[in-house]
Amino acid sequence: MSILIYNGKINDPAQNINYTGWLLIKNGKIDSIGKGAPAKSLKADDKIDAKGAFVSPGFIDIHVHLREPGQEGKETIETGCKAAVAGGFTSVACMPNTSPTIDHASIVKFINLEADRVNLANVFPVGAVTIDRKGVEMTNIGALVEAGVVAISDDGSPVHDAMVMRTILDYSRMFNIPVINHCEDLQLVNDGTMNEGFFSTKLGLRGIPSACEDVMIARDIILAEYTGGRIHIAHLSTAGGVRMIREAKARGVRITCEVTPHHLTLTDEALCEFDTNFKMNPPLRSEKDRQALIEGIVDGTIDAIATDHAPHGSTGKDVEFDYASNGVIGLETALPIVYTKLVKENIIPLEKMIEVLTAGPAKVIGLKNKGSLIPGADADIVIWDAENQYTIDVNKFYSKAKNCPFDRWDVFGKPLHTIVSGEIKYGVH
Repeated sequence: MSILIYNGKINDPAQNINYTGWLLIKNGKIDSIGKGAPAKSLKADDKIDAKGAFVSPGFIDIHVHLREPGQEGKETIETGCKAAVAGGFTSVACMPNTSPTIDHASIVKFINLEADRVNLANVFPVGAVTIDRKGVEMTNIGALVEAGVVAISDDGSPVHDAMVMRTILDYSRMFNIPVINHCEDLQLVNDGTMNEGFFSTKLGLRGIPSACEDVMIARDIILAEYTGGRIHIAHLSTAGGVRMIREAKARGVRITCEVTPHHLTLTDEALCEFDTNFKMNPPLRSEKDRQALIEGIVDGTIDAIATDHAPHGSTGKDVEFDYASNGVIGLETALPIVYTKLVKENIIPLEKMIEVLTAGPAKVIGLKNKGSLIPGADADIVIWDAENQYTIDVNKFYSKAKNCPFDRWDVFGKPLHTIVSGEIKYGVH
């Protein structure tokens, strides 16, 4: 099977490519790429006229919650993958806080089999660091890696025990996989529900200090530097965290990090209406923190944008603020939110946005044939229209969940076609 994409704005930061041209897919791989119009002698089974839309490597989300197995009422691998390809994501890495936890090779194999059956986005499981994510007994990392995990994490819970983290960083070195930590000192959280600051005082809600994240990041940097292990900081949200990671990278510490679209575009002021769709963990921080995150994107401190797609049903969100579940969905809104609020307003360059959605996350979890349009790479591609203006409507989402803070926002940037391994998984022509 071959597909010729032509008349598109091909943008691939991995090759420093940004020109109008064409791209040929053969047998699920990028075959060739070029400027201008394709030669008339170039034949293909199918053709797509991009009509001036952008042609980018398929987006990669290294932090999603697909909820299956065990919480299928919130999301399934199938509905999550439908949301992914609708949002331009060709690959997702799913977190282990399922029921049962992804702490055994058999659970990894189940997820892989179900992803193969669904046959939409690539799904890469993340295994648990400790049994049942309880922070005590290490999982069999070797068996998890052999089954197909690309990283390990107790996400949703921090690895609180420093000795456990030291041991896991030491042990993970032989597999060269990142340890992803949800950085949060639970004693400092102290039942807080939003960022500690002016707005928590104004609203009368118990605050979560930014120090609770910074303390854990500092510890993990020290342990990663001591052991030589690879640490990845999930959903970075503080200015202090950005500063420490920047300094650690300069010293050669093996550390990477990610940031969410909501932490890049929203602050704790958004909670003034007590809307639980703005409640997440880590919480929305101050404007100072948001600006630091943007600076971290621009200067390369931050490696990836990840959605932390966290579906919840109405029973988890339609309750008093203190009791509402943390988390928002993001697979179907990441592109338009980041493009509209950051790129279109000339806050970050277009190429940087694409880099942290493609090559950056691919490098973090070791996807060698993804994240670029280099000939020979997997033909994972998104064609998206930067000038397509529309209103986000949660009722049109493919995800089962509706807990989105961006509902009814007017945005630009819409995926037209999502291609995975040379097959069109979203869009028609």
